[in-house]
Amino acid sequence: MLLRILGRQQTVLHSIHTQNKSQIIPTRCFSAKGSFNRQTAVTNSHDMLYNSANASLSLDCDVVVIGGGHAGCEACSAAARAGAKAVLVTQKLDTIGEMSCNPSFGGIGKGILVREVDAMDGLCGRMADLGGVQFRILNRSKGPAVHGPRAQVDRVIYKRNMLETLESYPGLTLKSGSVADILLERPTDIDSLALKRLASQDSSSAQASSTVTGVRLESGEIIRARKVVITTGTFLGGEIHIGLKAFPAGRKGEAASIGLSKSLKDAGFRLGRMKTGTPPRLDGRTIDYSCMPKQLGDIPPTPFSFIHDSVPHADNQVLCYQTRTTSGAHDIIRANFDKSIHIRETVRGPRYCPSIESKIKRFSEKESHVIWIEPEGLPEHTDTVYPNGISNTMPEDVQIQFLRQIPGLENVTMTQPGYGVEYDHIDPRELKRNLETKRVNGLYMAGQINGTTGYEEAAAQGILAGANAGLSAVHRPSSDGSDAKPPQLELDRSDGYLGVLIDDLITRGVEEPYRVFTARSEYRLTSRADNADLRLTRRAAALGLVRDPSRLARLDSVEADVATAQALLERVVLSPNNWQAKFGSGVQVCHDGQLRSAFDMVRMGFLRDNVWAGARDPENAEPSQQTQQPRQGRPAARSVSDFVPEWSDVPLGIRRRVITETMYLGYIQRQQREVTSFKRDESLQLPTDIDYSQIRVLSREEVDKLSSVRPDTFGAAKRLDGITPGGILALLKYVRRNGHKHNVAS
Repeated sequence: MLLRILGRQQTVLHSIHTQNKSQIIPTRCFSAKGSFNRQTAVTNSHDMLYNSANASLSLDCDVVVIGGGHAGCEACSAAARAGAKAVLVTQKLDTIGEMSCNPSFGGIGKGILVREVDAMDGLCGRMADLGGVQFRILNRSKGPAVHGPRAQVDRVIYKRNMLETLESYPGLTLKSGSVADILLERPTDIDSLALKRLASQDSSSAQASSTVTGVRLESGEIIRARKVVITTGTFLGGEIHIGLKAFPAGRKGEAASIGLSKSLKDAGFRLGRMKTGTPPRLDGRTIDYSCMPKQLGDIPPTPFSFIHDSVPHADNQVLCYQTRTTSGAHDIIRANFDKSIHIRETVRGPRYCPSIESKIKRFSEKESHVIWIEPEGLPEHTDTVYPNGISNTMPEDVQIQFLRQIPGLENVTMTQPGYGVEYDHIDPRELKRNLETKRVNGLYMAGQINGTTGYEEAAAQGILAGANAGLSAVHRPSSDGSDAKPPQLELDRSDGYLGVLIDDLITRGVEEPYRVFTARSEYRLTSRADNADLRLTRRAAALGLVRDPSRLARLDSVEADVATAQALLERVVLSPNNWQAKFGSGVQVCHDGQLRSAFDMVRMGFLRDNVWAGARDPENAEPSQQTQQPRQGRPAARSVSDFVPEWSDVPLGIRRRVITETMYLGYIQRQQREVTSFKRDESLQLPTDIDYSQIRVLSREEVDKLSSVRPDTFGAAKRLDGITPGGILALLKYVRRNGHKHNVAS
């Protein structure tokens, strides 16, 4: 057996097997001063989990997760829930769960992702609830399909709760260290020319030439593992920019991961560069809030987690404020474009969260841009304020100059300058649907390394990659081989926004940092924030990924309550004449002689329930007036409670679910038919070794596109840009005609 340590020009014979084993001592076995104590939960400094004298010794585990950001936290906990013995390796344990940029979770599209992660027993939704200091439902004036739960979160509370949760998580060990190399096992009969050929394969058509066996830390210690998940965020080849200054780092004050980046290149992964940025941090005590409109949270707040009915800080939500840039601030920035290396166009930044420099360049006709003034936590924890909307990489003196041109910030003190980060990422078309790489068996990727941006996108990828790594690591095929393949958590576009995210990445790749929007999904009505538990919890539980038994019990209760509430509506049945008599002359019902229930009248818009009443509208600080609106031209509807007295006793959350499903019933049924057709296309698997040049009807462009991406299903092929309906039909005929050769079911 030959093991090659990537990033080193050497081959090590039986290197892992000759290492002396050492017993890792969990953090809970040390006292606050670092002495051994089985009763103490953590070390004071969260330092290395092994004695430095034994730095070269090895550790055995099922799954190693590299990186303690949002993707890493979800990945390691999901792997542990799958039954794997997991190790999370990160540079500093006290930065686990760090919110590097905006201290918030959720938003339009993103909030639904957080709900989906929570539905599968993930962590970020619960942590956001515990640390949330202001909660809002974005897009509340629109339909429930595009509602975006969002929470402003206290950095200190979030990070503390995440670390405490992971420290005591069964099956999980936390380890401080920096990964230098990935250990791979290759067949002994592959020569050097074959290795070069495999490494040079096109990203999407790459075939595995090796299997991961563990990692080596910069300390020299080796961790043996069946699976490895990389979640390095902006640390992979990271470089920070402030003005014309550039230095290697993944986050302010933290070293970049350079060795790992070289390891991936040596393995044949084609790395690209992307960039992102963060705004300056301000001292809230030096801000004049009197000239700024207030932004209030919702009352009552809506938690992210389906197992929470309320949040700890519901009664002391913080205030946020709004201000705007000015033409004077724009002039200062415009005059100093030459003093920033980050705004070059050779590296792509996020289109939907651009820097203030990009806004001024792209929208030169605008005289101002909105800035949201957001506290980074409760007053007892911090005075720091995050000015959302002005991320920039100007020199520090220029930053303070333009800040003081902004209303309310005339005397502001900047506690940390804004900066930009450039970092490496892989082509996500290198990945399978379970986020395992095509080049290396057992190696998974999640988060910004796949070309995405945002905490929520990272967390969602993390739970999927970690779960699949854990499920694969603990799978043991039966003797008859009937279950040779391990069970996997694989979601498609109709399952939710996580499925949309994965499908977009692995079929289309990325040219700029990818973020989720509701507009990216074709199935918005059935992939709402309010029904993520109904869509995903039982599916995750079937794979053993739901550890909390109360979650399933609550889901059973919700389903029973929804059925009971719907039965209340269906129980009230009247003729058109009786409905007309109850409505009076102000409402004209259809006199077709057909009996209709209250359920039917809600669906038709004659009855309503203001399920958002009492929620404070952050835009105007007044109670929201959104109601279920009747169809255009129809008089205002009557309240459900007027006809179904028991309706007012139904919990608000249940009423919301029932009203939403009833109001959109016809559209949902139509979308479910579309989902059935989609599932049929997805069930037709495409072999990865198809020679598309043999399908003569395909154009040269179509052959190149299909050969490059190599979609795994017929549905994925249909979604590729540049593939014509004629080409799709030709592909379908070819696969059906040659299915017996490829073991494909039509």
